[in-house]
Amino acid sequence: MSNSVKQQKKTAAMLAGVAVVMLSLSFAAVPFYNWFCRVTGYAGTTSVASQGADEVLEQVIKIRFDASLEAGMPWQFKPVVPSMELHIGETGLAFFEAYNPTDKPVGGQASYNVTPDQSGGYFTKIECFCFTEQVLQPGERVQMPVSFYVDPSIVKDPEASLIKEITLSYTFHVADIPEKQAALADAPAKTLE
Repeated sequence: MSNSVKQQKKTAAMLAGVAVVMLSLSFAAVPFYNWFCRVTGYAGTTSVASQGADEVLEQVIKIRFDASLEAGMPWQFKPVVPSMELHIGETGLAFFEAYNPTDKPVGGQASYNVTPDQSGGYFTKIECFCFTEQVLQPGERVQMPVSFYVDPSIVKDPEASLIKEITLSYTFHVADIPEKQAALADAPAKTLE
């Protein structure tokens, strides 16, 4: 085998190795990016806590609520109230209403973010319908809660301390219905004799 052929094989093997490494990194990038956003609040990603803040400040902040649907999602979805004012650190409770006008069960998963982006690391959810998939039966209407607070440390951030209003946005996407619920929906109704 000539040196030229050996060199070509070596180059091909190196390129194949680079491609494998790049492919592996592309699969790792999504979980890493999600983790990075959760930790830093980057791109309006909110924080999560198991309980409310330890401190409530005198300063008040306005929270606006926004609801939208992915194309093809047949639900109707809206905030029950368009906004509320809270003291920074105070736990708020808001509700969003979803309605399935179709004649079949529809599963949905909500994605979310807050704006402005600098507020993401300070907007903290305690409990949220967005943490799990939701399934609405035909004609079902539900009110789904989200409890949250704005972390008092926001006032120490030179940029974020100037924020007077935060918008919490949700978008519902169609999600596969769990097998158990799909089987129940497809089963014929039983009649009592």
